[in-house]
Amino acid sequence: MVVVTWQGRYLLGPCLESLRRQSLAHRVLLVDNASTDGTAEFVAREHPEVEVLDTGANLGFAGGAEVGLARVTTPYVALLNNDATAEPTWLAALLSSAEAHPEAGAVTSRMVLAHAPGTLNNTGVVLLRTGYGTDRDYGAPADARPAGDEVFGFSGGAALLRTDAVRAVGGFPARYFLYYEDTDLSWRLRRAGWRVRYEPAAVVTHLHSATVDQASERFAFHNERNRLLTLMRCAPGGTAACATAKFLLTTGSLAVRRLLGRTAPDVPTFRPAVRLRVLASFLALLPWALAERRRIARASTVPARTVYGEWAGRDA
Repeated sequence: MVVVTWQGRYLLGPCLESLRRQSLAHRVLLVDNASTDGTAEFVAREHPEVEVLDTGANLGFAGGAEVGLARVTTPYVALLNNDATAEPTWLAALLSSAEAHPEAGAVTSRMVLAHAPGTLNNTGVVLLRTGYGTDRDYGAPADARPAGDEVFGFSGGAALLRTDAVRAVGGFPARYFLYYEDTDLSWRLRRAGWRVRYEPAAVVTHLHSATVDQASERFAFHNERNRLLTLMRCAPGGTAACATAKFLLTTGSLAVRRLLGRTAPDVPTFRPAVRLRVLASFLALLPWALAERRRIARASTVPARTVYGEWAGRDA
């Protein structure tokens, strides 16, 4: 079990307590991204059963998850956000599903919104026609999907992964820092022939956006950049090229509108300065992403166009 945290002492009590109550025996590794809020002292005092690994720097969720994965010696590794609490049978339900479906490289949970207890956060990740990923069933009633099924991708907020499968496809993309690491990894698992399952009996409650405000420029930057990087690494070439061209055209259009004094949505995603930062970072990482694209293609048994054809628009 890996929990990644940064300055999250105020969140960890309920999270770790819910793990202490699990019906299935397990080990918890807390990957602490150099918190300065007393996290280590709190865990040592209140949860001595939890192993703490201090990374020495803020590596984000993606980097922290990759560091945690390197420490795992078991066939499976579970992930739980530090702002989530799990029902006592959560881990057992995930493991039961994974063992019943040996073709599954990951099993994702039923995530319920803490601020709206009767409402779903997600039941995994779906693939849009654009090639981007998004939460499946966001805003739907909590009991909307009672049966387990196959879904395009897992949510990194609460899932069980097959350790060897994840390592074989390259693990978590640490350079992403935040967001889209689960969608990217789901793409690569599928291209390696693995499946992803949803298990409705594995229930967690999630304080959505407790760590990073989704209306912030920080969220917009990492989300938009990592969307483009994921497509460049994993998706069909035409899909990646179209998304990049659309991002460029939209950025230019928004800049012109502002220069002419015309109105434009005043949200971070549509601010030219934010989008230019995204483009600069994306272009700096493009050689790496293209090299990764070639590596992923060589290691894959399923073409990107096959994954896209099967999953794009499904359940969206």
